[in-house]
Amino acid sequence: MRHYVAFKPVLSHQSNIHKINFAKAVLSNKPDDFTKLMVAKLLPDFSFNIVRGSEPSTPRKPDPTAAIQIADELKIPPEQFIYVGDTDTDMQTANSAGMFAVGALWGFRSAEELLANGAKVLVKTPLEILTLLDKFS
Repeated sequence: MRHYVAFKPVLSHQSNIHKINFAKAVLSNKPDDFTKLMVAKLLPDFSFNIVRGSEPSTPRKPDPTAAIQIADELKIPPEQFIYVGDTDTDMQTANSAGMFAVGALWGFRSAEELLANGAKVLVKTPLEILTLLDKFS
């Protein structure tokens, strides 16, 4: 645990973001148990409807299966789903699932890479996601 930290932009806005009255989920290619542990430890003030990591029975991203399953469980049509991610794999997953792909610039990938892999919009901070949510509501 001591080697993992949440990105500073996420931590600095978590008090605002966790209050959003929209369904929120985490999807990771890391193992499911590890993903749940990391989210609980690193983002204790966030309330997620679903936290899911990689499971043997489901293909890993960029396959859209897990993303579509999450949308189904939340009863949100994929075309109304905002998928925020910081990798090329996330952008590919969102587009393959028919979701609105948002590239998060606080991660490890460049704007160019995110756009080249299908990001429709780029955000510099989690707070910018609120503007997108207004458009979707």
